[in-house]
Amino acid sequence: MTGTDQTPEVETAETAQSSVVADSTGNWVDTLAPESTRGYLRLSRADRPIGTWLLYWPCLWGLALACLYSGQFGPFDTWIIIGCGIGAFLMRGAGCTWNDITDRDIDGQVARTRSRPIPSGQVTVKGAVIWMMLQAFVSLFILITFPWAAIALGFASVIPVLIYPFAKRFTWWPQMFLGLAFNWGALLAWTAHTGTLGWAAVAAYVAGIAWTLFYDTIYAHQDTEDDALIGVKSTARLFGANTPQWLRWFLIATVVFLGLATLLAAIDRSMLSLAVALCGPWAMGWHLMWQMTQYDPDDNQRLLRTFRSNREAGFIPLPFFALAFFL
Repeated sequence: MTGTDQTPEVETAETAQSSVVADSTGNWVDTLAPESTRGYLRLSRADRPIGTWLLYWPCLWGLALACLYSGQFGPFDTWIIIGCGIGAFLMRGAGCTWNDITDRDIDGQVARTRSRPIPSGQVTVKGAVIWMMLQAFVSLFILITFPWAAIALGFASVIPVLIYPFAKRFTWWPQMFLGLAFNWGALLAWTAHTGTLGWAAVAAYVAGIAWTLFYDTIYAHQDTEDDALIGVKSTARLFGANTPQWLRWFLIATVVFLGLATLLAAIDRSMLSLAVALCGPWAMGWHLMWQMTQYDPDDNQRLLRTFRSNREAGFIPLPFFALAFFL
């Protein structure tokens, strides 16, 4: 089903509230949440938690590497873990809401997204704006518990978040802007622990951007037909049949820069600790290689499953970093 020859049906308020999003069904939002909240929870992608994990893992990379660097883990670091987790959920929700506000006309023309809350009539634009501001406001209360340098970084992260929804209109690399936004937590969590930004955090940030280019190019292949019809740009459309070669380069960059971040953070530790920590990026690389064996641009269900497997991919380095800390 292609996007431009179809238009969403007009729905009553009752049917709009009970509508489901086409690429996310049978989840807790559809089955357990009060009907009056479902449209707003769908705006925040609460029915699809994968994005929260993809935002959260770089935060924990940054904190784990900072702990390796300093050799310390204290009570405030526990709060950083909790605060970043809550913040990842809220800011991902606010960012997705902003994305849906700006993309409401485009989403109505794409088969996979025309059932989203705004184009399907579940939520008004005014309601979405209020919901976005509420999520961002609660996130602010978490951010101000961090050191001043981390707070400044938190405010700066708003810039790529605001730009990202428009990137597909002016560049073939919107996934780069997503990477800039989604991996900011590596910088913030490192700085929340150490009080200053370090090169290890910057290297982890670059690794996260490469990882985002990897997984979101796979994800974007679901929409290439509709995107071509309405003129929306993406790396999936740009790479086309050459996507596997580009994915290999993104995989290599992810492993190399995360390995560099690990080396910079753990260089003064014992050889055993450093070796164990470096196994984290290496193991993640093997998972990404497995994902490449699953890549099939003509099978949207497989593309979605492969994309979602990055929840596990982003977690893989963390047990190695944790073990290295205690060695």
